[in-house]
Amino acid sequence: MAFAACSRDLNQLLVGLPSADWNALRLHLEWVELPQGAVLYESGEVLRHVYFPVTAVVSLVSSMKSGATAEVAVVGNEGVVGVCAFLGGGSSHSGAVVQRAGHGLRMSAQAIADQANRSPALSQQLLGYTQALLTHMTQTSACHRHHDVDQQLCRWLLLHLDRQPGQDLHVTHERIAGLLGVRREGVTCGALKLRKAGLIDYRRGRVSVLDRHGLEALSCECYAVVRQAYDRLSAAAAPRPVELHAAEPRPMRPMPLRAALAMA
Repeated sequence: MAFAACSRDLNQLLVGLPSADWNALRLHLEWVELPQGAVLYESGEVLRHVYFPVTAVVSLVSSMKSGATAEVAVVGNEGVVGVCAFLGGGSSHSGAVVQRAGHGLRMSAQAIADQANRSPALSQQLLGYTQALLTHMTQTSACHRHHDVDQQLCRWLLLHLDRQPGQDLHVTHERIAGLLGVRREGVTCGALKLRKAGLIDYRRGRVSVLDRHGLEALSCECYAVVRQAYDRLSAAAAPRPVELHAAEPRPMRPMPLRAALAMA
């Protein structure tokens, strides 16, 4: 199927590459379907592929032996899933689960490492993104430790909203609680407060954001810190429209995490 040549339809890290670097990289890319709940890899697993989300959104999650989980970062079309592959690490310290179904570009871990070594432009893009991702992870950790559930809920909604079109998030309170590492009752109570304030509405399996500015006002500073890190990354890139032709998307079968996630 043809892939639109419009820059907004592509992963932003790839759009910013010079033509020669893109032409070398695209030979290794595969257009794939990423269904909700698909586990791209688990914590401690040796990475075989990296993923550049296009319309999909992926949660990076940390899992405990007890089965408890927490989202440490979220990746959309601004980034890449599997940074360990080009940083010299063979295995990941977190799992990666598709939160919003969509599509992405996949390539082997070996290919991305080889291409990064050959292309200073690609290496710079990847390292810049990794720096923003580390800021994201660090701020998320601080947020879990120092801010209440209501503020964490606002931050989570805003970060996921940034990575998809529209104002609706297809997610349950149970799923959000699992990703925040808190009790479901805490998320339900926080969501009720936001609905009474006219900021969101919700029904089973869907949260609709009605007043984004109001949500930002109630969120802790963590959202702004993370947003600014990615804004700096976007400002440093010079998007170039490219065109990709690829085969029909290959569906990926969802796989259960060993430490069970509270899936919707």
